[in-house]
Amino acid sequence: MILMIISKILDGIIVGFSASVPLGPIGVLCIQRTLNKGKLSGFASGLGAATSDTIYAIIAGFSLSFIVGFIESQILWIQIFGAIILISMGLKIFNTNPAVQLRRQKRKSKSLVQDFFSTFFLTIANPLAIFLFLAFFAGLGVVATDQSAIDQFVLISGVFLGAATWWFILTSLIGLFRSKINLRRLFWINKIAGGAIVILVCIAFSVWIIKEYILHAS
Repeated sequence: MILMIISKILDGIIVGFSASVPLGPIGVLCIQRTLNKGKLSGFASGLGAATSDTIYAIIAGFSLSFIVGFIESQILWIQIFGAIILISMGLKIFNTNPAVQLRRQKRKSKSLVQDFFSTFFLTIANPLAIFLFLAFFAGLGVVATDQSAIDQFVLISGVFLGAATWWFILTSLIGLFRSKINLRRLFWINKIAGGAIVILVCIAFSVWIIKEYILHAS
């Protein structure tokens, strides 16, 4: 029994970690926050993304067909909404003056809760994560039809742990370089991070549109 629980947790950790590693717009945002505001801010942002991914892993693991069906029917509008929000955030980061940002941080305490929920809602606006987890679950064979609710809970807990582990490792590594970053470098980091987020979102959205066009044309 214990070995089975450990095995399920490890399966979940592998899925959660693997699904989080690709550095998309959210990853760039977490790196930018780590460099600008510190490791705790970056990690809190990563936990927001991990929580959102876990919710989609639950939907994928339990095969909630109604929710999946709704998302499939409204996927275009959800994708557009998510893209607009991410592009807006990328432009905001691009235009942020690091000197002004640092002065604001000194005047008020850092809101880790705000960092958490901002990435949570940004990540939840990308419902394609459901299909990513469906692919991981199917490819690794970690979901069986005869699984109990406890087995599912243990697996999903592992997914969250795996995702959280990735964000902890990433923000810790980026945090090591923070002391070497001055205002001039922060200025260019904001420009690069903001531009990268906008470009990544535009590329991802364009690829998705092309795939949908080819799929419906064939």
